[in-house]
Amino acid sequence: MNDTIAAIATAHGIGSISIIRISGDDALSIAKRVSRLDSLQPRHATLTSIFDSDDDLLDEAIVIYFEGPRSFTAEDIIEIQCHGGHIVAQEILKATLRLGARLADPGEFSKRAFFNGRIDLSEAEAIAQLIEAKSEDAAKILAKQMKGSLRGYVEDVRDQLLEIVAYSEVTIDYAEEDLPQDLIDQITVRLERLSESLSRTLQASRSRAGLMQGFKVAIIGKPNVGKSSLLNAMLNFDRAIVSDIAGTTRDTIEEQIRVGTHLIRMVDTAGIRESGDEIERIGIERSIEAIEESDIVVALFDASRAEDSEDSRILELLEKYGDEKEIITVLNKCDLQQRFDDSFMQHHTPLSLNSKESASALIEALQKIMDSKDHSDEMMLISTRQIHAVESAVQELSDAVIPLSDQELEIFSFHMNEAIHAIASITRPYEHDEMLDKMFGSFCLGK
Repeated sequence: MNDTIAAIATAHGIGSISIIRISGDDALSIAKRVSRLDSLQPRHATLTSIFDSDDDLLDEAIVIYFEGPRSFTAEDIIEIQCHGGHIVAQEILKATLRLGARLADPGEFSKRAFFNGRIDLSEAEAIAQLIEAKSEDAAKILAKQMKGSLRGYVEDVRDQLLEIVAYSEVTIDYAEEDLPQDLIDQITVRLERLSESLSRTLQASRSRAGLMQGFKVAIIGKPNVGKSSLLNAMLNFDRAIVSDIAGTTRDTIEEQIRVGTHLIRMVDTAGIRESGDEIERIGIERSIEAIEESDIVVALFDASRAEDSEDSRILELLEKYGDEKEIITVLNKCDLQQRFDDSFMQHHTPLSLNSKESASALIEALQKIMDSKDHSDEMMLISTRQIHAVESAVQELSDAVIPLSDQELEIFSFHMNEAIHAIASITRPYEHDEMLDKMFGSFCLGK
C-alpha cells in the first residue's frame, strides 16, 4: 500500500461543495503541484487556485493537509474542497491521477485505515452503516461504535476468555493431578456469566435490527378490508390502486415512510384468502413471505362486515407469528355501521380508524413500538457477520462445559480457543501470542 490513491469523497451530482481525497506518500507533493504552493501547514485550511498539468485554472478551492499518522488512514491525506457539480471535481481528480495517484477502489480509504491500525473491523462496519443509517437512534448507536464502544465490549470478553484458556494451557502439563472441584466450579460460573452476557447482547441485537436496516411493516388482511387505502393514507398520495373488486392487489407493494425519527418500509400485501386464480395465489404466497420478513405486522379487519373464515385465517397467522413479531390489529371503516364482533379478536385490542380519512392512530402506535426498541445504552451488534460471530462463541462456550467438568483440558482449551477466534473476528484477528502473554504475564518480575 505504498502507492497514492485519490477519489471524489462526496456523492455524485450537483451540490455546493465536492471533496477530492488523496492518501499516500505522494499526497502532499501532488497537492503542491496542483495548487502551485510551496508548502501546506498541517490541519489548516488554505484557500488557493487549482490548476491542471497545462496550467489551466480549474477552480478556487480549500486545501487541507492531514499529516500521517494523525489522519483517517494514518497516511498523509489531502482534501481538496472545490465547488460542486458534474465537471469541476472530475477535472481536479483527473489532474491528481496524471500526477501519479491512482483511482481508489471502493472502500480503500477505510481499508487502509484498518491495515494501518487506525480503526478495527467493528469501527469500519460502523462507518459504512452510518452513511446509510435509517433512523436517528441508529446514527447514535453507530457513532458510539465508531468511537470504539463495541471494541471495548469485545476486548473485555476476549480478555476474560484468554485468562481462562491461559490457565487451562498451563494446567495441561499437570493433567495427571485432579483439579480442585472449587476451581472447576469457579471457571464454570465465569463461563456461564460470559455466555449469559453474550446471549443478552444477541437477543437485544436481533430485536433492534430494524433500527439499523429500517423497520419493515407488513399490512395484511383479507381482500377489500382497505389495505391499499391505508398505505395511500400513510404516504399521503395514491400509490396503490383502490377498488371494490376483490383481489385488486395481486403482488406486494413496498414504499418508505418516515415515522418520528425512524425510516420504515411499508409493505401492502395481496388479500389473504383461498383462491383458484394462479396469479392471485402467487401474490398470497408473497404476502406470507412479507409477514415472515417483517418486524411489525399490521392486521386489518373490516368493521362493517361480520367476521368470517378469512378473518379466522388472519388470526391464525397472528397466533403463528405473535411470539416473533410486533402485532397491531386495526378495525378499519369505523365510519360505517359496525357488524364485526370485537370479542372475535380474542387477545388483541384493535385500533379503530377510517383509512380513507386518516391513519394517525396507526402512525402513533408504530412510533411507540419503534421508540421502545431504542436502548442506546445497551451494547448492540450491527451486522449479520457480528451476530454469527457471537452465536459461534456462545456455542463454543456451551460445548466447553462438559470437557471441563470431566477435566479433559485439551478438549476444553480447543473449544475456548474457538470461542476466542469467533469473538475476536468482530474487531481484530486472534493471535496465539496473546494467550502466551496472558500465560506468562502473571509471573514475577525477572522470572
